[in-house]
Amino acid sequence: MQLILLQKVTNLGNLGDKVNVKPGYGRNYLVPQGKAVPATEANLAEFETRRAEYEAKAKAQLDEAQSRLTQLEGASVTVYANASTEGKLYGSVGPREIAEALTKAVAPVEKSEVVLGEGAFRNTGEYEVVVHLHADAETTVKVIIEGEVA
Repeated sequence: MQLILLQKVTNLGNLGDKVNVKPGYGRNYLVPQGKAVPATEANLAEFETRRAEYEAKAKAQLDEAQSRLTQLEGASVTVYANASTEGKLYGSVGPREIAEALTKAVAPVEKSEVVLGEGAFRNTGEYEVVVHLHADAETTVKVIIEGEVA
């Protein structure tokens, strides 16, 4: 399936690139999310007439991500959760809790921007968490999980 990208997509291409992707990825993710359109003659002509608009929108998104990135660099946040005396959590700390703590303490962060490679944390301690704000903007923040004995 051939598509025209309307914004930069990690590991795929930049704004305006014609790419070949598997039909399911294009039909179920890229097109509904507004990241691409089918590469037809009409869509190609419309894209060329609106290229400046798309580039301005992409630049605005990148600038906003860069400003949040400077706030988040070197940030550290503490999350409290119910835990046993050995440090094992009753439950887990996932992207939602980390995003809420970062939003309260530092800068607005969405749950989908917090990347936990190995899943939710189930023990107290210090962890490094990647925050992926944009295709060109990601940083690492320190998350400290402390237990509250319930």
